Parts: sequence; structure tokens; C-alpha cells
Amino acid sequence: MGDILQDNMDEYLPLRDVVFKTLRQGILTGELKPGERLMEVHLAKRLGVSRTPIREAIHKLELEGLVTMVPRRGAEVAQISEKNLKDVLEVRRVLDILAAELACVRMTKEELMYLRAAKDEFTRLTTTRDASLLSKADVAFHDIITRSTGNERLMQLVSNLSEQMYRYRFEYIKDTGYHALLIKEHEEIYNAIAKRDKKAAALAAGTHIVNQEKGIREHLNFPPFLE
Repeated sequence: MGDILQDNMDEYLPLRDVVFKTLRQGILTGELKPGERLMEVHLAKRLGVSRTPIREAIHKLELEGLVTMVPRRGAEVAQISEKNLKDVLEVRRVLDILAAELACVRMTKEELMYLRAAKDEFTRLTTTRDASLLSKADVAFHDIITRSTGNERLMQLVSNLSEQMYRYRFEYIKDTGYHALLIKEHEEIYNAIAKRDKKAAALAAGTHIVNQEKGIREHLNFPPFLE
């Protein structure tokens, strides 16, 4: 995580914000596991900072729901909750369907080229089996669709949900057994938007999220998905 701290270094950011970004990224990428204790002394030594920015960062992470305070144990990385998974993906499914429909009307030819490139890059990266790179490539693909709508509110809502989804997506994407399906779904979404077929785009985008929930539930041993 020391390398992540360096990646997050910004001369304009207070140290507490750099530490917050570092710990947050560690949680979202799974480097800090659900249930893992966040001990101030240990983290301060590991990151080469005092305990004060660690304490402040942990408090902010608690407010985001990524950290929980447990009596007699202190701060722990929050568990991945079935309820939160369901809540987030229910909303994300509706927003992704809307974004895909709007993209069929509003996406420019240049943006469509970027979408195709993002789709192909995700496919290429599946050969690396690098879950972190794949997660970023998946986000990039969907971001192009959302940005093409030109709807600032939609972009903001999707961005907020994307951050909450990151841990779930990471669990899904790191399982290579789902890669072929993800490639197929990205292809279907791209083709529908390229043809300006709103009905097909909505179906493809919705199916993509439904299959994610099914896969994540299976991966995390949650009860089966009920439509």
C-alpha cells in the first residue's frame, strides 16, 4: 500500500486527504479485506505518517460506509452486504438502461469510436488476468456511454454508484470464468448503440447488470438472485 500512497500524492492535497484516498483505494480494490482491522499504529508505520491523518481518514471512511466501528475491536473494513449489493444494483440497472437509450440518440461518431476502442481494450486485457486493469477498463467503457448522454445529473449519479459498486465489480471481474460473458455483453451493448437501437441497447444494458448481480452473489455465496 506504500506504492498506492505515492500514486495518490498530490502537492495540493492535505496529508489527511492523501491518506484517505490511499486507504479508500485499498478497500475498493480488495487489498484491505472485509473484516480486516484498521489499526492506527500499524497503518501509520506502514504509510510513514503520524496517527492523526490515519484517524481522520478512518472517520471519513466510516461516514462512507466503507469502515465500521466494532466495540472492543475498533475500526474494521466493512463487510460486503447483500442488502447493499441489491440496493446499489437495482438503481444502477435503471440508470444504465437510461444511459444506453440516450446514447443511441446522442452519442457522436467520435464517441462511438472511443466506445469501440474501450470495448476492444477490455477484451485485450482479459488475457492479462489483471483484475485491477480490467476493472478500470470496464469503468472506462461505461463512462463513455454515460458521458455521451450529456446529462450532468445522470453522470453524477452513476459516478457515485460506481464507487459504491467497485468492490462488488472487482470480486466479479477477478473471476476469469466471467470474462467471456463480459466480452459478449460489451459487444452487444456497443452494437445496439452503433445501430441506434434503443430497445436492444436497453435490454443489453439491463441484462449486463442482472448477470453481474447473479455472478457476484454466486462468487460471494449469497442466496441466489430472484428476479
